[in-house]
Amino acid sequence: MANNNNQSIKDLKEALLEKLPSTRVREQELLCHHTTFKIGGPADLFIEPTTMDELSFTLRKIHELQVPVTIIGCGSNILVKDGGIRGAVVSVRHMTQIMDCNDNVLCIGSGYMLKDASEFAWENGLSGLEFAIGIPGTLGGAVFMNAGAYDGEMSHVVTSVLAVDFEGNIKEYDASHLDFGYRHSVFHDNHEVIGEVIMTLQPGDKDAIKARMDELTEKRESKQPLEYASAGSTFKRPPGYFAGTLIEQTGLKGLSVGDAQVSHKHAGFVINTGNAKAKDVLDLIKEVQKRVYDQHGVHLEPEVRMIGEDL
Repeated sequence: MANNNNQSIKDLKEALLEKLPSTRVREQELLCHHTTFKIGGPADLFIEPTTMDELSFTLRKIHELQVPVTIIGCGSNILVKDGGIRGAVVSVRHMTQIMDCNDNVLCIGSGYMLKDASEFAWENGLSGLEFAIGIPGTLGGAVFMNAGAYDGEMSHVVTSVLAVDFEGNIKEYDASHLDFGYRHSVFHDNHEVIGEVIMTLQPGDKDAIKARMDELTEKRESKQPLEYASAGSTFKRPPGYFAGTLIEQTGLKGLSVGDAQVSHKHAGFVINTGNAKAKDVLDLIKEVQKRVYDQHGVHLEPEVRMIGEDL
Protein backbone atom coordinates (compact mmCIF):
# COMPACT_ATOMS: atom_id res chain seq x y z
CA MET A 1 0.00 0.00 0.00
CA ALA A 2 2.88 2.35 0.86
CA ASN A 3 4.47 1.73 -2.55
CA ASN A 4 1.18 2.55 -4.30
CA ASN A 5 0.93 5.76 -2.29
CA ASN A 6 4.53 6.69 -3.12
CA GLN A 7 3.90 6.16 -6.83
CA SER A 8 0.67 8.21 -6.71
CA ILE A 9 2.54 11.07 -5.03
CA LYS A 10 5.32 10.95 -7.65
CA ASP A 11 2.75 10.91 -10.48
CA LEU A 12 0.86 13.83 -8.93
CA LYS A 13 4.01 15.87 -8.42
CA GLU A 14 5.05 15.31 -12.03
CA ALA A 15 1.60 16.33 -13.28
CA LEU A 16 1.51 19.49 -11.16
CA LEU A 17 4.95 20.62 -12.33
CA GLU A 18 3.40 21.26 -15.76
CA LYS A 19 1.87 24.42 -14.29
CA LEU A 20 3.34 25.09 -10.82
CA PRO A 21 7.01 25.80 -10.01
CA SER A 22 8.85 23.16 -7.99
CA THR A 23 9.20 25.59 -5.07
CA ARG A 24 5.42 25.28 -4.55
CA VAL A 25 5.16 21.49 -4.92
CA ARG A 26 7.22 19.90 -2.15
CA GLU A 27 7.47 16.37 -0.73
CA GLN A 28 7.70 15.59 3.00
CA GLU A 29 7.02 19.18 4.07
CA LEU A 30 6.80 19.53 7.85
CA LEU A 31 3.41 20.99 8.73
CA CYS A 32 4.70 22.51 11.97
CA HIS A 33 5.92 25.30 9.66
CA HIS A 34 2.36 25.89 8.41
CA THR A 35 0.21 25.83 11.55
CA THR A 36 -0.30 28.47 14.23
CA PHE A 37 0.29 25.75 16.87
CA LYS A 38 3.79 25.19 15.37
CA ILE A 39 3.02 21.46 15.59
CA GLY A 40 2.65 18.77 12.93
CA GLY A 41 4.43 15.99 11.07
CA PRO A 42 5.10 15.83 7.31
CA ALA A 43 2.73 16.02 4.36
CA ASP A 44 3.44 13.51 1.61
CA LEU A 45 3.04 16.35 -0.91
CA PHE A 46 2.53 20.03 -0.02
CA ILE A 47 1.09 22.26 -2.75
CA GLU A 48 0.71 26.05 -2.80
CA PRO A 49 -1.45 27.42 -5.64
CA THR A 50 -1.63 31.21 -5.93
CA THR A 51 -4.50 31.73 -8.41
CA MET A 52 -7.95 30.31 -9.15
CA ASP A 53 -6.52 28.74 -12.31
CA GLU A 54 -3.75 26.98 -10.36
CA LEU A 55 -6.20 25.85 -7.66
CA SER A 56 -8.58 24.42 -10.28
CA PHE A 57 -5.72 22.64 -12.07
CA THR A 58 -4.36 21.24 -8.79
CA LEU A 59 -7.68 19.84 -7.59
CA ARG A 60 -8.42 18.35 -11.02
CA LYS A 61 -5.09 16.49 -11.10
CA ILE A 62 -5.56 15.26 -7.51
CA HIS A 63 -9.00 13.96 -8.48
CA GLU A 64 -7.76 12.28 -11.65
CA LEU A 65 -5.00 10.45 -9.76
CA GLN A 66 -7.29 9.65 -6.82
CA VAL A 67 -4.92 11.02 -4.18
CA PRO A 68 -6.40 11.88 -0.76
CA VAL A 69 -6.42 15.66 -0.17
CA THR A 70 -6.51 17.99 2.83
CA ILE A 71 -7.08 21.74 2.45
CA ILE A 72 -5.54 24.29 4.84
CA GLY A 73 -5.17 28.06 5.04
CA CYS A 74 -2.78 29.58 7.57
CA GLY A 75 -3.20 26.52 9.79
CA SER A 76 -5.17 28.14 12.62
CA ASN A 77 -7.80 26.15 14.52
CA ILE A 78 -6.15 22.82 13.60
CA LEU A 79 -3.85 20.36 15.33
CA VAL A 80 -1.84 18.25 12.87
CA LYS A 81 -0.80 14.97 14.47
CA ASP A 82 2.84 13.94 14.78
CA GLY A 83 2.69 11.36 11.97
CA GLY A 84 1.64 14.04 9.50
CA ILE A 85 -0.86 13.77 6.66
CA ARG A 86 -0.92 11.18 3.89
CA GLY A 87 -1.68 12.25 0.34
CA ALA A 88 -1.74 15.88 -0.76
CA VAL A 89 -2.05 18.96 1.43
CA VAL A 90 -3.17 22.02 -0.53
CA SER A 91 -2.50 25.34 1.18
CA VAL A 92 -4.43 28.36 -0.14
CA ARG A 93 -2.35 30.67 2.06
CA HIS A 94 -0.71 32.34 -0.95
CA MET A 95 -3.95 33.08 -2.81
CA THR A 96 -3.71 36.68 -1.66
CA GLN A 97 -4.53 38.82 -4.69
CA ILE A 98 -6.79 41.82 -4.27
CA MET A 99 -8.76 41.53 -7.51
CA ASP A 100 -10.99 44.53 -7.03
CA CYS A 101 -11.72 47.46 -4.76
CA ASN A 102 -14.45 49.55 -6.39
CA ASP A 103 -16.94 51.70 -4.53
CA ASN A 104 -17.76 49.65 -1.42
CA VAL A 105 -16.90 46.22 -2.85
CA LEU A 106 -13.77 44.20 -2.12
CA CYS A 107 -12.81 41.05 -4.05
CA ILE A 108 -9.91 39.30 -2.33
CA GLY A 109 -8.19 35.91 -2.56
CA SER A 110 -9.11 33.39 0.12
CA GLY A 111 -5.55 33.16 1.49
CA TYR A 112 -5.48 36.84 2.50
CA MET A 113 -5.29 37.13 6.28
CA LEU A 114 -8.50 38.36 7.89
CA LYS A 115 -6.57 40.91 9.95
CA ASP A 116 -5.00 42.32 6.78
CA ALA A 117 -8.42 42.50 5.08
CA SER A 118 -9.73 44.48 8.04
CA GLU A 119 -6.80 46.90 7.78
CA PHE A 120 -7.16 47.19 3.99
CA ALA A 121 -10.82 48.14 4.44
CA TRP A 122 -9.88 50.80 7.00
CA GLU A 123 -7.18 52.23 4.67
CA ASN A 124 -9.88 52.59 2.01
CA GLY A 125 -12.37 54.24 4.38
CA LEU A 126 -14.67 51.21 4.49
CA SER A 127 -16.50 50.06 7.62
CA GLY A 128 -17.90 46.62 8.46
CA LEU A 129 -14.78 44.52 9.01
CA GLU A 130 -13.64 46.09 12.27
CA PHE A 131 -14.81 43.00 14.20
CA ALA A 132 -12.32 40.87 12.27
CA ILE A 133 -9.15 42.69 13.29
CA GLY A 134 -8.15 40.17 15.96
CA ILE A 135 -9.47 36.94 14.46
CA PRO A 136 -6.59 34.67 13.40
CA GLY A 137 -6.88 32.93 10.06
CA THR A 138 -7.47 33.54 6.39
CA LEU A 139 -10.45 35.07 4.65
CA GLY A 140 -11.41 31.66 3.23
CA GLY A 141 -11.28 30.03 6.64
CA ALA A 142 -13.36 32.87 8.07
CA VAL A 143 -16.06 32.33 5.42
CA PHE A 144 -15.94 28.56 5.91
CA MET A 145 -16.56 28.98 9.66
CA ASN A 146 -18.68 32.15 9.39
CA ALA A 147 -16.16 33.60 11.86
CA GLY A 148 -17.35 36.36 14.11
CA ALA A 149 -16.63 38.43 17.19
CA TYR A 150 -17.94 41.51 18.99
CA ASP A 151 -21.38 41.43 17.30
CA GLY A 152 -19.97 41.06 13.78
CA GLU A 153 -19.62 38.02 11.55
CA MET A 154 -18.73 37.20 7.95
CA SER A 155 -22.38 36.68 6.95
CA HIS A 156 -22.91 40.43 7.51
CA VAL A 157 -20.41 41.44 4.79
CA VAL A 158 -19.95 38.57 2.30
CA THR A 159 -22.03 38.95 -0.86
CA SER A 160 -20.59 36.15 -3.01
CA VAL A 161 -17.86 33.51 -3.13
CA LEU A 162 -15.95 31.76 -5.92
CA ALA A 163 -15.13 28.16 -5.04
CA VAL A 164 -13.62 25.11 -6.73
CA ASP A 165 -14.95 21.57 -6.44
CA PHE A 166 -12.71 18.52 -6.30
CA GLU A 167 -13.03 17.95 -10.03
CA GLY A 168 -11.61 21.42 -10.68
CA ASN A 169 -14.86 23.17 -11.63
CA ILE A 170 -15.15 26.83 -10.59
CA LYS A 171 -18.51 27.81 -9.09
CA GLU A 172 -20.01 31.07 -7.85
CA TYR A 173 -22.31 31.37 -4.83
CA ASP A 174 -24.28 34.47 -3.96
CA ALA A 175 -25.12 35.29 -0.34
CA SER A 176 -28.49 33.53 -0.43
CA HIS A 177 -26.81 30.19 -1.22
CA LEU A 178 -24.02 30.33 1.37
CA ASP A 179 -26.18 28.81 4.15
CA PHE A 180 -24.48 30.84 6.87
CA GLY A 181 -25.21 29.83 10.46
CA TYR A 182 -23.33 29.71 13.76
CA ARG A 183 -19.78 28.72 12.73
CA HIS A 184 -21.23 27.15 9.60
CA SER A 185 -21.43 27.71 5.84
CA VAL A 186 -22.46 25.67 2.81
CA PHE A 187 -18.81 24.62 2.39
CA HIS A 188 -19.10 22.34 5.45
CA ASP A 189 -21.55 20.29 3.38
CA ASN A 190 -20.30 20.51 -0.20
CA HIS A 191 -16.58 20.41 0.72
CA GLU A 192 -15.64 22.79 -2.07
CA VAL A 193 -12.56 24.99 -1.73
CA ILE A 194 -13.05 28.74 -1.33
CA GLY A 195 -10.91 30.68 -3.79
CA GLU A 196 -12.14 34.29 -3.81
CA VAL A 197 -14.40 36.28 -1.48
CA ILE A 198 -16.49 39.30 -2.48
CA MET A 199 -17.56 41.61 0.36
CA THR A 200 -19.73 44.72 0.40
CA LEU A 201 -18.88 47.25 3.10
CA GLN A 202 -20.03 50.76 4.02
CA PRO A 203 -18.23 54.10 3.70
CA GLY A 204 -17.05 55.26 7.12
CA ASP A 205 -14.91 57.74 8.97
CA LYS A 206 -11.33 56.43 8.96
CA ASP A 207 -10.57 57.74 12.43
CA ALA A 208 -13.69 56.13 13.89
CA ILE A 209 -12.93 52.83 12.13
CA LYS A 210 -9.35 52.86 13.45
CA ALA A 211 -10.48 53.70 16.98
CA ARG A 212 -12.84 50.71 17.00
CA MET A 213 -10.12 48.41 15.64
CA ASP A 214 -7.68 49.60 18.31
CA GLU A 215 -10.28 49.04 21.02
CA LEU A 216 -10.95 45.45 19.91
CA THR A 217 -7.23 44.72 19.52
CA GLU A 218 -6.57 45.90 23.08
CA LYS A 219 -9.39 43.68 24.38
CA ARG A 220 -7.92 40.61 22.73
CA GLU A 221 -4.33 41.30 23.71
CA SER A 222 -5.30 41.84 27.36
CA LYS A 223 -7.27 38.59 27.59
CA GLN A 224 -5.60 36.09 25.27
CA PRO A 225 -2.11 34.48 25.31
CA LEU A 226 -1.16 35.80 21.89
CA GLU A 227 2.55 35.66 22.76
CA TYR A 228 2.45 31.84 22.52
CA ALA A 229 1.73 29.49 19.65
CA SER A 230 -1.77 28.05 19.83
CA ALA A 231 -4.74 27.13 17.65
CA GLY A 232 -6.96 29.74 19.30
CA SER A 233 -9.71 28.81 21.71
CA THR A 234 -9.33 25.08 22.39
CA PHE A 235 -12.88 24.15 23.41
CA LYS A 236 -16.34 25.00 22.15
CA ARG A 237 -18.58 26.91 24.51
CA PRO A 238 -20.74 24.35 26.35
CA PRO A 239 -24.43 25.34 26.65
CA GLY A 240 -24.91 27.52 29.71
CA TYR A 241 -21.21 27.78 30.55
CA PHE A 242 -17.88 29.25 29.47
CA ALA A 243 -15.15 26.66 28.84
CA GLY A 244 -12.35 28.87 30.18
CA THR A 245 -14.25 29.60 33.39
CA LEU A 246 -14.95 25.91 34.03
CA ILE A 247 -11.29 25.03 33.45
CA GLU A 248 -10.13 27.84 35.75
CA GLN A 249 -12.63 26.84 38.47
CA THR A 250 -11.24 23.30 38.27
CA GLY A 251 -7.79 24.71 39.09
CA LEU A 252 -6.18 23.74 35.81
CA LYS A 253 -4.39 26.94 34.79
CA GLY A 254 -0.76 26.03 34.14
CA LEU A 255 -1.44 22.28 33.88
CA SER A 256 1.13 20.86 31.46
CA VAL A 257 1.96 17.77 29.45
CA GLY A 258 5.40 18.20 27.94
CA ASP A 259 5.47 21.70 26.42
CA ALA A 260 1.67 21.82 26.03
CA GLN A 261 0.11 23.97 28.75
CA VAL A 262 -3.24 25.36 29.85
CA SER A 263 -2.58 29.09 29.61
CA HIS A 264 -2.19 31.06 32.84
CA LYS A 265 -3.67 34.07 31.04
CA HIS A 266 -6.81 32.42 29.65
CA ALA A 267 -7.69 28.87 30.70
CA GLY A 268 -9.64 28.30 27.47
CA PHE A 269 -6.37 28.20 25.52
CA VAL A 270 -3.92 25.31 25.30
CA ILE A 271 -0.58 26.79 24.25
CA ASN A 272 2.74 25.50 22.94
CA THR A 273 5.41 26.86 25.30
CA GLY A 274 8.30 25.46 23.27
CA ASN A 275 8.45 22.18 21.40
CA ALA A 276 5.11 20.53 22.20
CA LYS A 277 4.11 17.46 20.22
CA ALA A 278 0.56 16.83 19.07
CA LYS A 279 0.43 13.89 21.49
CA ASP A 280 1.19 16.28 24.38
CA VAL A 281 -1.71 18.52 23.35
CA LEU A 282 -4.10 15.58 22.92
CA ASP A 283 -3.14 14.10 26.29
CA LEU A 284 -3.61 17.49 27.95
CA ILE A 285 -7.02 17.99 26.32
CA LYS A 286 -8.15 14.55 27.57
CA GLU A 287 -6.97 15.33 31.10
CA VAL A 288 -8.77 18.70 31.10
CA GLN A 289 -11.95 17.04 29.82
CA LYS A 290 -11.76 14.35 32.50
CA ARG A 291 -11.17 16.72 35.42
CA VAL A 292 -13.83 19.23 34.34
CA TYR A 293 -16.37 16.44 33.88
CA ASP A 294 -15.49 14.88 37.26
CA GLN A 295 -15.92 18.22 39.05
CA HIS A 296 -18.76 19.89 37.08
CA GLY A 297 -20.46 17.13 35.08
CA VAL A 298 -19.88 19.10 31.86
CA HIS A 299 -18.25 17.54 28.79
CA LEU A 300 -15.95 19.95 26.94
CA GLU A 301 -15.87 19.42 23.19
CA PRO A 302 -12.72 20.54 21.34
CA GLU A 303 -13.13 23.43 18.91
CA VAL A 304 -9.73 22.68 17.37
CA ARG A 305 -9.88 20.17 14.49
CA MET A 306 -7.49 17.22 14.84
CA ILE A 307 -6.17 15.97 11.51
CA GLY A 308 -3.51 13.55 10.31
CA GLU A 309 -2.02 10.39 11.76
CA ASP A 310 -0.29 9.46 15.02
CA LEU A 311 3.31 8.36 14.91
